[in-house]
Amino acid sequence: MAACRSTSEWKTPRLRRCLVSPAKKPPLSRDPPLTTLPPMDATELPSTVHEAIQHFCADGDELAAAGRYEEAVGIYNRAWEMVPEPKNRRHASTWILAAIADAAFLANYRTSAKEALEYAMVCPDAVGNPFLHLRLGQVLLDMGDPDRAADELMRAYMGAGAELFATEDQRYLGFLRTRAALD
Repeated sequence: MAACRSTSEWKTPRLRRCLVSPAKKPPLSRDPPLTTLPPMDATELPSTVHEAIQHFCADGDELAAAGRYEEAVGIYNRAWEMVPEPKNRRHASTWILAAIADAAFLANYRTSAKEALEYAMVCPDAVGNPFLHLRLGQVLLDMGDPDRAADELMRAYMGAGAELFATEDQRYLGFLRTRAALD
């Protein structure tokens, strides 16, 4: 699957726009952070696997949109199970793990979010992705690791600016301001 490079290819709101390459910074909105899988390159996965993953991710998105994050994580995990080995070499892994981590974060399952994000960081196109760095920084700060949190939050800020933080709890940007002169 090739990473989407324009917002016109994305059909869900804020997360997808944040998952776009940091070289292009599409505008963010106040839409809920839905997390389905973007379109995949047909050569990466067999079409039946691709379709099953898309189905599970769409179902997970519906649950996440309804605030049923724990159930969404379960459905996203079913998509994750469909990804063939080696999982860390598949673009689909990055997007599915982002969905799992986002839903886990929103459900206050910080350990699960951290594990998904750390694995995602060894998958294609994850390092340098502002949204993934934001969520990892938030999780690390919440779990009491302020130094690593500052590093990840700064990566998010450098990749997408303050607007990435606009719909997030302002304590994260406030914390980052204690570590760096941002404006």
